[in-house]
Amino acid sequence: METAARSRAWRAILVLCGLILFGSAADLRAGTLLSPGAGVLVRKSAEPFGVFAFAISGGSLRQKWFALKDKLDDDMVQLALCDGDRDNCASPAALKLLAIVDQARTREGRARLGETNRAVNLAIRAENDGADDVWSSPLATFARGAGDCEDYAIAKLAALRLAGVAADDLRIVVVRDVRAGEEHAVVAAKLDGHWLMLDNRRMAMVEDDNARSYQPLFVLYQSAVLKYVGEPVQFTMAMPEAH
Repeated sequence: METAARSRAWRAILVLCGLILFGSAADLRAGTLLSPGAGVLVRKSAEPFGVFAFAISGGSLRQKWFALKDKLDDDMVQLALCDGDRDNCASPAALKLLAIVDQARTREGRARLGETNRAVNLAIRAENDGADDVWSSPLATFARGAGDCEDYAIAKLAALRLAGVAADDLRIVVVRDVRAGEEHAVVAAKLDGHWLMLDNRRMAMVEDDNARSYQPLFVLYQSAVLKYVGEPVQFTMAMPEAH
């Protein structure tokens, strides 16, 4: 009996080691091991929603993001130039966005994120671009004064970067709104180790764990598109039986 108990204990240890090694090799960004209770281990991704995401090399979303990235980079250069010389800035759209950035810079931490979320939500009129689903650069969106969810998210991403938020702390997350039955895009901003959702559908920010009606699908991060693959791995390591 003692031999059987020892064998079960070794099998449990091997399962644990296998999961740790598999996660380290497979996930793009390092995860963490948490211990929420006795005998339970949870492996959680560092990405928003705590779910593992893997880089993808093709697909229409990746094509849209990379095409948009070139325009976004151009806009960031123009915004930086206008930021340094407001009097000679020839872009009303840039000046309007920079006014939001100015207000965000006067705040810190959560207040900076909240100010940006609120101001961009108020500055843009919600408008669905239909089946074409055009992803617009920040200046194009502000020049038009309207956009859909990803246009809000892209504009917030640019404003937060100009306001001093590190690129590593920002993501655009494509989710499925299970209540509305449709895909949606938000900005995720990391603050003190927690991801906050900046959403054009609400002024108040919520942490990813509390956005229960959102199922994460993709995360856009600088020059990568990552696809979420499932829930955090959970298992219970059985203790050896006493005989």
